[in-house]
Amino acid sequence: MRDRVEYDAVIVGSGPNGLAAAVTLARAGCSVLVMEGKETIGGGMRTLEYTLPGFRHDVCSAVHPLGIGSPFFRDLPLHKHGLQWVFPDLPLAHLLDDRAVALHRSLDETAAGLGRDGEAYRRLFAPSVEDWRALLDEFLGPLGVPRRPLLMARFGLKAAQSATLLTRRAFDDVAARALFAGLAAHITLPLERPTTAAAGLMLGMLAHAIGWPFARGGSQSIATALASYLYSLSGEIETGAWVHSMRDIPPARAVLFDVTPRQLLDIAGDELPSGYRNRLEGYRYGQGVFKIDWALSGAVPWREADARRAGTLHIGGTLDEIAAGERAVWQGKLPDPPFILFSQPSLFDRSRVPDSDSAAQTAWAYCHVPRGSTADMTTAIESRVERHAPGFRDCILARHAINAAEYEAYNPNYVGGDINGGVQDWRQLFTRPVTRLDPYSTPNPRLFLCSSSTPPGGGVHGMCGYHAARSALRRALR
Repeated sequence: MRDRVEYDAVIVGSGPNGLAAAVTLARAGCSVLVMEGKETIGGGMRTLEYTLPGFRHDVCSAVHPLGIGSPFFRDLPLHKHGLQWVFPDLPLAHLLDDRAVALHRSLDETAAGLGRDGEAYRRLFAPSVEDWRALLDEFLGPLGVPRRPLLMARFGLKAAQSATLLTRRAFDDVAARALFAGLAAHITLPLERPTTAAAGLMLGMLAHAIGWPFARGGSQSIATALASYLYSLSGEIETGAWVHSMRDIPPARAVLFDVTPRQLLDIAGDELPSGYRNRLEGYRYGQGVFKIDWALSGAVPWREADARRAGTLHIGGTLDEIAAGERAVWQGKLPDPPFILFSQPSLFDRSRVPDSDSAAQTAWAYCHVPRGSTADMTTAIESRVERHAPGFRDCILARHAINAAEYEAYNPNYVGGDINGGVQDWRQLFTRPVTRLDPYSTPNPRLFLCSSSTPPGGGVHGMCGYHAARSALRRALR
């Protein structure tokens, strides 16, 4: 039941950015209502019993280096609202045919495991690891002139390169090249494209500086903590409240949309000028994902000891193999073999499995596929896991698979299965959704976009919502 007839601000969508926008506005003293179409909040942070009772699986986002590192989240008392971070023994292990390449929290320890490429790896990451907080604040902070231009310039010279070019220039051996390629492949772009090195540099920096943690109990815990804090600020949340048009939204001085440009056009297109609508229609979406969640009878029987200590694993082989697979996806082909991102959170967080089963585990994996694909990649993924963990299939109690088209059906914001809110290449990362001095505002002075389709893009960091809320405070809620 709504407490008010009219609000200062209504936020459409309860993903990380919608909740971040709501919290920012409530902290500024605004009356706030969050409207969520589903019966539970969270967007990409939901956690569900997909497979069997007591087995908790993250629907989309699961590993959160940007969450713990986000300037916005760091400023919130979320620990007082139940949020706890869990740090695996190893942030990452990259599996090759004959070994696991370990990425440790320690930069020195990681370098020591890379043989003759160790010193080059240390030189590549040491400056950013030392200044990680400043770099992250710049990348996730307000758009504008960098506060530390020399630091950004040094990082930018490396980040502007393609992942393949930087990798081949920096390293000589298979292990270091494969490790960096796997990091860069998170961007879901062909690794030959400019700026793809940025993803590898950022994720590697975060792994060494703060780790790749999980939220205890699943990513839903982040949403629950944000909602609890919002309630403490007198904010309201209404679930089961699908917004199909502006008529579904109660009177408000500002409306912020945690949706992609496609949904913004569907809901509010009539209230936007034709020129702006045309530019939104040209917004580019990325490729999709295919994901499997498993309920397991025991731990994955990895051959390599480091794989049994890692929260996240990359299964994709060499630089050339990863690059070929990611290139194929952008050519509209299924990757063969796929580059697989694998996570085993219950090794470190027993709240994900039934209390009555001391051996039970959860795990998930996904790979990139062409946008809108209905292909079933179960066999391709499980065969590749089995190759590195003989007996894995025997551990499977139940599985839940979702293809790219089904991801969009589950959440319309995942257009074609794109979980990043649009292509994150050099053409669109800082000009999303359109080139505009204030990308969160629209020509309608009371309508704002706060989703990952605005800078700084995808990830559970809340910064898109924070910046959009600040824009609304300046423009509509003065």
